[in-house]
Amino acid sequence: MNSIEKIDKINVKKKIAAAISIISNSSLIVLKITAGLISGSISIISEALHSLADLAASFIAYFSIMKSSEPADEDHPFGHGKYEDLAGFIEALLIILTAIYIFYIAVEKLIKFGMDYEFETNLGIIIMLISTIVNFFVSRYLFYMAKKSDSIALQTDAEHLNMDVYSSLSIFLGLLAVKITGFYILDPIFALIVAAIILRTGLNLTKQASNNLLDGTLPQSERETIKNVLEHFKDKGLMGVKSIKASKSGSKRAIQLTIFLPCKLTLLDAHTLCDEIEHALGENFHHCSVIIHAEPNCISGNREKCNMCKTHNVLQAQ
Repeated sequence: MNSIEKIDKINVKKKIAAAISIISNSSLIVLKITAGLISGSISIISEALHSLADLAASFIAYFSIMKSSEPADEDHPFGHGKYEDLAGFIEALLIILTAIYIFYIAVEKLIKFGMDYEFETNLGIIIMLISTIVNFFVSRYLFYMAKKSDSIALQTDAEHLNMDVYSSLSIFLGLLAVKITGFYILDPIFALIVAAIILRTGLNLTKQASNNLLDGTLPQSERETIKNVLEHFKDKGLMGVKSIKASKSGSKRAIQLTIFLPCKLTLLDAHTLCDEIEHALGENFHHCSVIIHAEPNCISGNREKCNMCKTHNVLQAQ
């Protein structure tokens, strides 16, 4: 299976994962809204609103994956990977807006109703337990696919559902505490805790998505991988690295290298060496574009390195 077929196969799996997220979110929203309206619990209604944002995020993720999987064209010569980064950024903003709204309605409930606030807990306890279990398994699957496909859109969607796990569990425990103690004021308090968790996640995801949109550099671990790959070519003629520039667009990495090669190396040998470097980087990053600019080592201005060029040429002649 060649690299194009592998990418196509991964894209299909990404679409399936996004579709599963849409189906699970839609089902849970119906349950949560029903339970919230029947019981009157502000925390359940808050969680239903959170799930509505999750559903919107799932749709955004699905359509961004559809778009980003399209090949490069005349209008987008570098591909459509940025659609995933844009989707991830929008999803993160949805998370933040949801958290702010939950803060608002929870505080309003605290001020308006205080200790006189009462509701039915049994149905909410059951629904929140179901939601916790379903979201746990779906989010694990999405995390797995996000890591395998290196998709920021799926990762953000997985984070949405992962927060649903914690928020649903938190509300489940809160409703249980209300049922046991009779302190109904705990309901909006637990809603505030959920909002804080959601807000923190949204801020983190916004930072990550915006970094890709603004062509921020790759994580330190990936930059180290690039350096380690280049290190293996020192005995094949690579005499130094002037610069490494790398960014990410969706799941695709763009890597630009400026390297020093022996000044009298033939064009054919230089081209072959660059091809080998590109291939080695492609084995470490399943979807990447590599541009290499080679310069003669002598222009570095280092006389000792210039002598090394001569030594390399002598060895080649032998």
